[in-house]
Amino acid sequence: MLPLQPPLHPSQAAVEAVARDAHVPVWMPWPLPAGWLVTGFATAGDERSGTRATVVALAGPSVTQGPADMLIIAEEPGVGLGAGFGGLPGPDPGEGFGEGPPHAKIDVNGHPAALWCAGGAPDRAVYAGEAMGNWLWSIVWPADAGCLVALFELSLRDLRDDGQVFDLPFGAFSPRLSGPGT
Repeated sequence: MLPLQPPLHPSQAAVEAVARDAHVPVWMPWPLPAGWLVTGFATAGDERSGTRATVVALAGPSVTQGPADMLIIAEEPGVGLGAGFGGLPGPDPGEGFGEGPPHAKIDVNGHPAALWCAGGAPDRAVYAGEAMGNWLWSIVWPADAGCLVALFELSLRDLRDDGQVFDLPFGAFSPRLSGPGT
């Protein structure tokens, strides 16, 4: 896995820094589901290869009960950040991924994208798919809030794209960004 850089607290300056340096999309659900906030950002990469994985952290109400946390991760194949946050052993979703019908479908820059449950740690729901030649992960805590990925009918936009104006609501920093496995 490429080195995880120190996470960035939620702010417009963090949005600009992550979007400026990323070689992969910086996926933001837009519009955000009602009551949801942006709670931070993380990247993986180094000075030599650049940013090869991005993480957008979100928090909001669950449809089951209590709060929920969600990470949206874009990464080049083999980086391993999504698998690490998902509690999977390898760098990619693993054997059996993509078999059968998808468990959720979302909109990615105006195109449909399929997501499959990818196993992972028992305290979270882990979905993985592909968008623009990169892995797309959605990881949700607690596990029973994983239904949000399908119910919200997420529409993702790449924060790197020009001509977009987002008035993002920022919340408290997410402890989920302290590193994979948290």
